[in-house]
Amino acid sequence: MRMRSETELLTEFQSSRPQAALEDLFERYADKIYRLAIGLLGDADAAEDIVQETFLAALDHRLSFVGRSSLGTWLYRIAYNAAISSLRRRREEPLSEESDESDDGDALPMPKSLGDWALTPENLLVDAQTRARLDDAAQRLPQKLRAVFLLRDVEELSTEATAEVLGLTGSAVKVRLHRARLLLREALAPAFGSPEPRGV
Repeated sequence: MRMRSETELLTEFQSSRPQAALEDLFERYADKIYRLAIGLLGDADAAEDIVQETFLAALDHRLSFVGRSSLGTWLYRIAYNAAISSLRRRREEPLSEESDESDDGDALPMPKSLGDWALTPENLLVDAQTRARLDDAAQRLPQKLRAVFLLRDVEELSTEATAEVLGLTGSAVKVRLHRARLLLREALAPAFGSPEPRGV
């Protein structure tokens, strides 16, 4: 069976009978949204709730989607907002509003040391043996860095799509991704190599 184009899918999704299109969207994006949600929340049950909430919200608001982004980017944005709302309700960590002003250099954490080892965080994603260590280290990243890492390096969204999902500029996404990768290298260095002091 031919996979429907995004235009065909959107037309059906915004029709008076959107059920088949919703099922198609769920099949295409549910696992991806679940990965993003569990990466942000660290809780399987909460991640399942986010998946359900995302598709219900998409169904409710489908007529307001005007197609300035892809359906996938729109669904990621809904899921991200739902996950952030869940984190705020938990009050497990203070969450400031996303802002480019926080990317001026000092506001985001920097690693204390840089490891000199071949396995970078983005390369570790393909190594099943070390994926659990990377997942654990990613969970300890500040939320704003974790979100960028999950969308860019795990879900492989473009810089532009990531910026749209998070409501950031492309340059802010690049800064946050760089910081996230450096912090992950620092966290994983004891397992994969000896860290070198900064400036060496």
